[in-house]
Amino acid sequence: MAEQTRSQKLKRLVAVQRHLEQMAEYDLAETTRQRSEVSEQMDNVILGLGSMDPVHHAFSQGYADRFNRLGIKDKQLTGMQQIHEGRVTQERAKADRLEENMREARDAERREADDNAVYDIIDQKYGTPASSKLQKP
Repeated sequence: MAEQTRSQKLKRLVAVQRHLEQMAEYDLAETTRQRSEVSEQMDNVILGLGSMDPVHHAFSQGYADRFNRLGIKDKQLTGMQQIHEGRVTQERAKADRLEENMREARDAERREADDNAVYDIIDQKYGTPASSKLQKP
């Protein structure tokens, strides 16, 4: 396998880091979805508690317990969501830094290649033979 340049290695790292960023975004989306489900369930329990239907009055203690459990779960999911938001931000910042480093490395490689091309042209035009023995007096 041919030796990879610094920019090629960084490009591969950027791709991996972007994938990690997408995974963190997926985790955040999943947590957000779970929070919306819990919120919907809490609304349903509140409707049951506030209902005038006698069937619901028989289960009012169960509804209250369920509401408390859902509240706890919502707090847990809120904490998880904040953690995932921080992770998304962190992974995105890492990927952005790696991408910037990749661009800088690519620019440096291009400058070096351009400089070498200029030096080759100068050597071809004004260069001296490798050995003075080859020259005829």
